[in-house]
Amino acid sequence: MRISMYAMAVNSFVPALQSLALLLDKGAAHAKGKNLDFVNARLAPDMYTLAQQVQQACYYAKDGTGRLTGRESAPMEDAGKTFAELQADIARTIDHVRGIPAAAFDNAEERDCSIEPPNANIVIAMDGLSWLRAWALPHFYFHVATAYGILRHNGVVIGKQDYLSWIGAFIRPRK
Repeated sequence: MRISMYAMAVNSFVPALQSLALLLDKGAAHAKGKNLDFVNARLAPDMYTLAQQVQQACYYAKDGTGRLTGRESAPMEDAGKTFAELQADIARTIDHVRGIPAAAFDNAEERDCSIEPPNANIVIAMDGLSWLRAWALPHFYFHVATAYGILRHNGVVIGKQDYLSWIGAFIRPRK
């Protein structure tokens, strides 16, 4: 069975971004009327803030689909400073990812998606399938999960069902 790179990329990024948006809604509701700065909260001093986690998740979704379709690497955009700006970043990212036609992913699994880290004399040689499986999706999910962790750590009442909200589409009654 052949797996569609379009389906693996778009149908992974979009539902997780939608869940991230729902998590942010709960974070904003929890912070409303309180002097809480969730947008700049972090799990540890050397980790990114909530805003930067959202920024990174959006970047990996855009960059992942961009590289797979042979486009130039996506630029890193500035991190939002409010819940509303973070929601707008997510909405723009979802629109961007959904706007890429499935045909643009033709032969994506074989496309060169090698990475040349700055200030290093190495190349991380990857084809599209390796790029998606070993780089883009793990980085993307790391930042989505860390955003969840920041909100949960700061008292927002969320659970695994909020993080994995897209699973609801697969729930069926037993036969």
